[in-house]
Amino acid sequence: MSEGGGRKNRLAESSSPYLLLHQHNPVDWYPWGEEALAHARQEDKPIFVSVGYSTCYWCHVMERESFSDGETAAQMNRDFINIKLDREERPDLDEIYMSATQILTGHGGWPNSVFLTPELEPYFAGTYFPPEDRQGLPSFRTVLSSMAEAWQTRRKDVEEEAESVARAIRHHLADRPPAGEEIPKIGVVRRSLAALTRGFDREWGGFGSAPKFPSPPNLLLLHDLSGEDVEVAGMLATTLDSMARGGIYDQLGGGFHRYATDREWKIPHFEKMLYDNGWLLEAYAREWARSGDPQAARVVHDTAAFLEREMTSPEGAFFSALDAETDGHEGAFYVWQREELQNILGEEDFGFMAPLFGFDGPPFFEADAYVLHLPERLEVQAERRRMSPDDLLEQIQPLQRKLLRARGARRRPLTDDKILTDWNGAAISGLALAGRLLASPALIDQAAAAAEFILERLVSADGALLHAWRGGTAHTPALLSDYAYLVRGLLALYRATDDTRWLARARVLTEQQIETLADPEGGFFVAPESDDILVRSRDLFDGAEPAANGIAVLNLLELSELDPNSDWGDSAGRALRAFAPVIERVPEATRTLTSAIWRLVGSDGEDLSEDANDSAGAASSGVVQVVFQPPKDAAPGTFSFELQIAAGWHIYGEDPEGKLPAGVQPLRVEGRETRLLDLQVSASEAGEVPIHQGAVEVSGRAERDGNRPQMMISFQACDDRRCLAPESVVIDLSEIAL
Repeated sequence: MSEGGGRKNRLAESSSPYLLLHQHNPVDWYPWGEEALAHARQEDKPIFVSVGYSTCYWCHVMERESFSDGETAAQMNRDFINIKLDREERPDLDEIYMSATQILTGHGGWPNSVFLTPELEPYFAGTYFPPEDRQGLPSFRTVLSSMAEAWQTRRKDVEEEAESVARAIRHHLADRPPAGEEIPKIGVVRRSLAALTRGFDREWGGFGSAPKFPSPPNLLLLHDLSGEDVEVAGMLATTLDSMARGGIYDQLGGGFHRYATDREWKIPHFEKMLYDNGWLLEAYAREWARSGDPQAARVVHDTAAFLEREMTSPEGAFFSALDAETDGHEGAFYVWQREELQNILGEEDFGFMAPLFGFDGPPFFEADAYVLHLPERLEVQAERRRMSPDDLLEQIQPLQRKLLRARGARRRPLTDDKILTDWNGAAISGLALAGRLLASPALIDQAAAAAEFILERLVSADGALLHAWRGGTAHTPALLSDYAYLVRGLLALYRATDDTRWLARARVLTEQQIETLADPEGGFFVAPESDDILVRSRDLFDGAEPAANGIAVLNLLELSELDPNSDWGDSAGRALRAFAPVIERVPEATRTLTSAIWRLVGSDGEDLSEDANDSAGAASSGVVQVVFQPPKDAAPGTFSFELQIAAGWHIYGEDPEGKLPAGVQPLRVEGRETRLLDLQVSASEAGEVPIHQGAVEVSGRAERDGNRPQMMISFQACDDRRCLAPESVVIDLSEIAL
């Protein structure tokens, strides 16, 4: 990242830490706003929009390689109006232009590089572009020349392409089937759970193969259903236990990293996001209340301590994120070499801690480093040592603090210190719920301090909620996620304290949400009406966070329970009827809305297990069906199956050259207690990354390598604007003569 003095550009006046990283670029950057858009119209120039965020590794790389280069900047300044956008400050715009990139290229990621007409319609897009031609990617300067030449010499073609892309964006973000006549029934809950069950990793927890994400919507639905089904409770407990023991959890400082790059949760992508930790506080607090697991309670207290120590502003609200890299090196702040650990701990304590925290074997991170993790639960380790868990903790904790102090002397990763209403709402909700369930007033006080700040500082002069704050300035009208997540937090505070002022503010904010964002057909738009957005979308699908419409419906149901004579329940029902066709089609992509249906209708006395008449040879995820039939009269060990992918969706193939967007699960076929040989996948669409659509045939041979031969098929379904949660299907191969 460029630092230091020299001429500053317009971004120097920004409140976004991400934009401020670019304030010394020679690029004549504008922040998104009327000034930039007016200049584009007046000068009849195309717009280049670069979208990123402060903890994005490849955003930093492109900033160093291209945006800090004088010749590249001169080319940008001559031919384009250049806008730098923080996706976390304007997620509504990020969604629109990420949709454009996925429509134009078949994949997405950040930095997102989009070329627009002055009417804000995209005509070309990509993600990271290198400074020179490399591995099939054109250089950024080549792209700039091509886009400028197209605008100047083929204007009509460019405008027709832009209009076509804009229509596709409107179709994918705004069009939806007519509302259903009824609220969906228990069947959608059953189907959503069945998809989770098929993809569950019974050894390591979580769903699918690597990379593995915490996926709070999955965990919260499992919590809702865990009282009805022993298997559900087991999936939940295994996943939360494996995550808590893995490297994805910071074993010294508390708090969760973004995701794990491996199946065992051992090696994380190291950025820490406020929203992950807020939602996971709720998941672990509910697990402690459900099972009494002492590990879950430790995770709650240590994560809350991490938020207080490293993510809390002087005013009491929470910062957004910690970067993954230090000086360009992923995880440098968190990982350890053997010699460091020996020098800090001494030989005796090193020998004591090594088997407990997973550094007794060879290094496994970038060849010479360890990520601290717990190969076994501390309770198991204590029993092996014939001591109580409390006694073992008493010995461990001073050594953890010693390592934490040593780590604290290192150069710290960047902190994104902007304060976002929605992410604070998630943390407020998690802390307040945890404080109530664990009888910890300190956690409730943490939540209350953040809520007080948001309600005082992130409001406009007329009392309207705002999205972002930094350095004394609040801005951007609130989005649906701001209202929904904050109201959830205020309701959790009310439950924890019986203080009616939290309930009163929750009611006022819900009325604001309805006034500014309600869709006449039911449910809510993501953002208020504005001249600078192409389309008002609706957030139905879960991603790294629960869908905002799902949380909004859950809030309405809770408000209705607190005030049965109100209209809140009618609003919730109207939303669920409006979304019914989508929920029925892809319940595995709408788990938060599925949770709302469960809360509304319960089990109705029906079993949650899969329908008895489901075909044993066909596993359905709604979007992707895996159809497997044991072959007749085939050679021993031969198998074949077909992936049937719904129209408008695709899955990615294997990606040996590393061009797949970060964190996306490609198609993988892996044996469990089975060796797979001669694996063949039918041809995929050509391009930078293989893409499978329609019917995809997979065939090969299998050899038994254990008592329970199985095959796991992992994939992630994507459409032109977003990807669903990764999913896996496990096939029993016992019917094949191996």
